[in-house]
Amino acid sequence: MNRPTTPGDRAAHWNTVYDTKGEDGVSWFQATPTITLELLDALDIGRDASIIDLGGGASVVVDHLLDRGFTDVSVLDVSKVAMEDARSRLGAAAERVHWLHRDIFDWTPERRFDLWHDRAVFHFLIEAEERESYLRVLRSGIAGDGHVIIATFDAHGPTHCSGLPVVRYSASELAELFAPHFSLVTTRSEEHLTPAGLIQPFTWVTLRPAS
Repeated sequence: MNRPTTPGDRAAHWNTVYDTKGEDGVSWFQATPTITLELLDALDIGRDASIIDLGGGASVVVDHLLDRGFTDVSVLDVSKVAMEDARSRLGAAAERVHWLHRDIFDWTPERRFDLWHDRAVFHFLIEAEERESYLRVLRSGIAGDGHVIIATFDAHGPTHCSGLPVVRYSASELAELFAPHFSLVTTRSEEHLTPAGLIQPFTWVTLRPAS
């Protein structure tokens, strides 16, 4: 498979993935985003905090944020299919969400968010210039006192996901990549059980803009 390198190609790739597997058949599916919620609880942010779930797609993170009373929730994803799945699942509650059908490399944040959540987008950025572009977007889209939660495959995780190569990281490697602009707050490890019954080790970090 040729790696998609344009917004249109990336959208087509992920639309095919969701069309083929469905929202609960993709390897990253979680019925409950336990670690996300635990890290969120540790931050103790207000219910009016602005939150973006980057690459949220059909994830149920948005469901849980709404259930917890958060009132300013955005979801960004390149896949229209994934976002339509999420909107359909949420029903009327979908109107309480800001849906951003965009490619991160073709997006300029119009506001700064209090919380930036990215579970399994960053590890698909295998080129240095892609990571640098991501960092530029992040820096322009995070509040000065905001927080960033990022999860990637760890050093023992898969080398590919959904037919695409990934970069695996330890917590210290992620911290080094985001320095000096961001400081490490906390780290977590996870053994994610996929719908197929496989274990995928993840590294989680919480970061905040460096003062």
